[in-house]
Amino acid sequence: MSALLVVAGEASGDRAAAAVVARLQDHAAFGLGGPALARAGTELVSDLRDVTAMGIGEASRRAFATAIAFARVLRGVRKRRPKAALLVGYTEFNARLAPWLRRASVRVVWYCAPQVWAWRPGRAKTLAPLVDRMAVVLPFEARLWRNAGADATYVGHPALETPLLPRADARRALGMTPYASGIAILPGSRPHEVRRLLPPMLAAYRLLFRDRAAVDARILVAPSLDAGTRRHVQSLAERNRVATYDVDPADGAMPVLPAFEVALCASGTASLEAAIAEAVPVVAYRVGLTTEIAARVLLRVRHIALPNILLGRSAFAEVLQRDVAPQKLHDALVRALDDRPARLVACREVTAALGDERRPSARVAEMLAPWL
Repeated sequence: MSALLVVAGEASGDRAAAAVVARLQDHAAFGLGGPALARAGTELVSDLRDVTAMGIGEASRRAFATAIAFARVLRGVRKRRPKAALLVGYTEFNARLAPWLRRASVRVVWYCAPQVWAWRPGRAKTLAPLVDRMAVVLPFEARLWRNAGADATYVGHPALETPLLPRADARRALGMTPYASGIAILPGSRPHEVRRLLPPMLAAYRLLFRDRAAVDARILVAPSLDAGTRRHVQSLAERNRVATYDVDPADGAMPVLPAFEVALCASGTASLEAAIAEAVPVVAYRVGLTTEIAARVLLRVRHIALPNILLGRSAFAEVLQRDVAPQKLHDALVRALDDRPARLVACREVTAALGDERRPSARVAEMLAPWL
């Protein structure tokens, strides 16, 4: 049985990779990942929860854990001699790994390619020769990577193949009343972003509940969080009298998002998932000072939220950096609730912008299969 190396260092990448591995069950998969990949039968040589970080300052504090993970992956490559590798997101780690795989004659598909359109575009020409196929998840990315010399294909976004529960079923699963407006609180999948974002998010919800009692919230807890962060979330939830819901590792939060009118979420994949599920996203983004300075210098996009980037306009609220405070988050929630019909139109535009490619895991598995 030929081996497949899989590397996914973030929760959304873990789910996307697991869906591909599930389609390649005749081949033994090993590598770096999380609970979704483990459930799909991947042998984890390192767990993403040991290396998850957010921002430059936080990542430096986890450098030792990342170095250990990298060494374990290389040891696995030497021992298992995989014929192919599936790299999913996790740009800095996988950019360092790709040259090693090239030297070892391992064929590489990079799924959820680096967002060179957002910052450091020069990376594209450096990385393109190291990868056999680029499986991109936003429609405009394919041309950018092809211009850099990569064999790039738009395969569709992983969120498009996640099944959604009907609203009533989702509310029952969450134990929510059918009458109140639902507010999803998604503080992120990385420990540091959760610790930064959850307190002001909960404070904003308390203000909203004071203004209009007919609201009901749930904190959606990512399975990629370590035990200490999960305890912290539970403590804050109990203190603020908001129930939590443990997200399924395989499908993430998306199946239950139709239960909600609005999703107060960390910047990232969650905002796109919320828009597809028609839970109007209100996006919060707050990083440390070092990362903020770097972002101001390097970022090449006007928007932070993926739905806004796709539409090319500020269709959904973005509350950034020092503005991530209870009153401003509350005000954004109020606007999202009061203007929901117009925001629903924008949500449907987001889904339409992603096109008709609805089975990305199958497309990526087809790319890998000839090499295994």
